[in-house]
Amino acid sequence: MERRHLPPLTALRAFEAFARRGRMTTAADELCVTHGAISRQIRSLEETLGVELTQGPRHRLELTEAGARLAVALSGALDMVERAVGDLTAAADAELRLSCVGTLAIRWLIPRLSGFHDLHPHVRVRVTESYAPVDFARERFDAAIRVAEAAPLAGARAVAFLDNFHGPVVAPHLVGQGRTGLEGLTRLTTGTRQTAWAEWEGHSGITLPTPPDTQEFEHIFYTLEAAAAGLGVGLSPWIYVAGDVAAGRLAAPLGFTATPSRFWFLTPAGAPKSAVAAFEAWLVSEAAKAPPPPRPVAR
Repeated sequence: MERRHLPPLTALRAFEAFARRGRMTTAADELCVTHGAISRQIRSLEETLGVELTQGPRHRLELTEAGARLAVALSGALDMVERAVGDLTAAADAELRLSCVGTLAIRWLIPRLSGFHDLHPHVRVRVTESYAPVDFARERFDAAIRVAEAAPLAGARAVAFLDNFHGPVVAPHLVGQGRTGLEGLTRLTTGTRQTAWAEWEGHSGITLPTPPDTQEFEHIFYTLEAAAAGLGVGLSPWIYVAGDVAAGRLAAPLGFTATPSRFWFLTPAGAPKSAVAAFEAWLVSEAAKAPPPPRPVAR
């Protein structure tokens, strides 16, 4: 592509503003520069082009014929640029890029997204799975959802929208009659949460009998499916299995115990763009509708 042969864009913009507004002072105000800066840019443009663009006394400058032709061309070109920029900005504001812990996205957030789209049909939500620490300066996300005991990112806006409860879950037909109802069952674990069972025992005050066997799965989603399939007893946050418990697909014989952690909605510091603000309001509203977990059961 050949190189463009254009005068300095600063000078062209200054001239266009003067031609459109009709006065140096109003053009200067629009561009947030001084009257003298506008005058110098126009003189520089005339020298570059070798054409007089203005005429008359300094306090009543008017466009020459050449200046009028250039003004029409510049105004049309800058109008097109302004519309293109406006379209891009509107498109960016209508898209929300969300980084979310995967199981919450699969088992709670995505099944409810149609409700958000009904309220805000112009906003497109793009969900990306991630458990990594949030870094808005490095990654192009508008918001993130993480689980943590305290706001997980210093300097960001953080809204705790869901409390976190956890408890054992099992296929209903496997619940026994022993002290816990879980005696003799294989214990299902998740590779990335090796301490989860010990943490639950600490929070609940219940010590389970030693299981006959353990089986590890890579992801909690697999663990929960294994529990529903009758392979053993898994451990889950309440919000991930509320629907399965209500449907009778899983049972929670010991209820759910509160944890110190919460689900956080994180956005960069400062006023959020309109799509993010709308999503945050909807998220908090949806979380308020979440059913309370079955109370812990001492057995």
